[in-house]
Amino acid sequence: MYKYVAVVLLWVFALPAAAIDPFQDDDNPDPFEDVNRLVFAFNDSLDQMILKPVAKGYQRVTPDVAERGIGNFFANLSEFNSAVNSLLQGKPDAFFASGGRFLVNSTLGIAGLFDVATPMGMESRETDLGETLAVWGVPRGPYLMVPFFGPRTVRSGIGSIGDIYLSPEAYIDSTRGRNGLYGLRVVDERAELLDADALLSGDRYIFLRDAYLQRRSARIESETVDPEDVFSDFDEDWLDDDFEEDPR
Repeated sequence: MYKYVAVVLLWVFALPAAAIDPFQDDDNPDPFEDVNRLVFAFNDSLDQMILKPVAKGYQRVTPDVAERGIGNFFANLSEFNSAVNSLLQGKPDAFFASGGRFLVNSTLGIAGLFDVATPMGMESRETDLGETLAVWGVPRGPYLMVPFFGPRTVRSGIGSIGDIYLSPEAYIDSTRGRNGLYGLRVVDERAELLDADALLSGDRYIFLRDAYLQRRSARIESETVDPEDVFSDFDEDWLDDDFEEDPR
């Protein structure tokens, strides 16, 4: 137990002290690999001892239809976060897509337990505050393995903190109810990844790190737009055509 506490304290105190520029973007995405590996081992131990067995038990006792409903419920809550971030990114089409899915599934889908928006042709536009920060020009920063929470970059880690307050769960008055939802979400998401455990091979730390960085990079590259292009339709020619002086 004491060694786990020591790992957390090492991450909290040693890592920020070593990060002269926390938003640096250089050729080495993982300058703190030694510390990150210690934290990975700590997280992996907790997962193997606690979270994975709980997720297996949850999957064993929960009927498939109920498990799908719970997954749909949390996915629907994430649509609210995506809608807010789409607006912050200057993407009105994505804002209305995510907002529309949230409204439809929250009503017709009975609080999001059923995904009725997808059969209606309403496409999901998943995004988060980390991607919003990327749109705003915030550099990625180095890769970090965060105690309890897993892989992040400096940018996505800061975004994760903000995403907590952009999610409906944060505004539940009951502390027990709010924490219960957080816990259920973690267990449900871990249960969804049980089948993926068999895919991990070789150096698991490298595998997870590269998969995370590649996934984040692909999402940001596919979704990020130049802020100057947000209003590109309203160019000088449009202004000249509509507001030129009447020759009469």
